[in-house]
Amino acid sequence: MNAPSPPSADPQVRMVNSFEELVSATFENGVNALCWPRTLPGDYAEIVQHLDHDTSDGVMSLDADFLRSLPLSPAGKIAMETMLQDLQLLRDHDLEPILNCITAYPRDEEPGPIVTDVFSFHADSAPVEADTWLCTYHGACSERLPNDQVQRRVDVPDTRAELLAIYGGADDEEFESFLTDHCYDLHYARSSGSQPQKFGIGNLWRIAVAWPGSPVPPCVHRAPDTLPGDPPRLLLIS
Repeated sequence: MNAPSPPSADPQVRMVNSFEELVSATFENGVNALCWPRTLPGDYAEIVQHLDHDTSDGVMSLDADFLRSLPLSPAGKIAMETMLQDLQLLRDHDLEPILNCITAYPRDEEPGPIVTDVFSFHADSAPVEADTWLCTYHGACSERLPNDQVQRRVDVPDTRAELLAIYGGADDEEFESFLTDHCYDLHYARSSGSQPQKFGIGNLWRIAVAWPGSPVPPCVHRAPDTLPGDPPRLLLIS
C-alpha cells in the first residue's frame, strides 16, 4: 500500500477530496497547487521490476497494451489498473496524460549561470490558460516551494549581470526576450532556510503554470535529484 504524504499547511495549497473537486476547483486567492491525497492499492514496485530500464534517455513511456501484457500478480494488476484509471480520468477531461518509468533525466550541461533542467526549481509555462497534473506512484516524488521562499534567478543581481555579459547588450525588452527564449526566467533560487515540500506518493496534483493573465503565481517545483541506483519513478504527467 502506498500511503499519501500531504504537504504541511501552506496557504498556497488546497486539499480536495475527489477528482471531481480537483477538476472544478479554481486557482485564486494565491492558491496555486491543488492536491487530492490518496492511499493507492496495489504493488507498483512489481511493475517497475518487469520493465526494461536500459533506455537511451532514461525515460520509458508506458501504454495500456504494454502494461496489460506484463505477467503481474493480483497486487501488480491492481496497481496497473489504478494507473490506467487515472490516465482515463484525465483523458475524459480533454487532457493528454502520459505515464513514464524514469531512471534518469538529461542534465543541462550548457555553460552559464542558470541550469535549466528539471532538477532546478522552476515553473511550467504556456501561451494560453493551462495547468500541470502530476502523480508519482513509485520512487522519489517531486517537491515544491512556496513562492515567498524563492526568487527568480534572473532577478539575482550577480546572475543578471552575468547574463547581461553573455547577451552583450542593454537591459531592455530584447534582453527580456533573450531570457524567455532560453527559459532562464522560469528558474528560481531558494531562499536561505527554505523548506521544500514533497508531493508524496499516490497523491494527484494539479498545479498552476505561468500563462498570460494567470490570477496566481505559478507553482515552483522540481524533479527529485536522484542518484544512480535509486528506485525508478513511475510518474503520470499532463
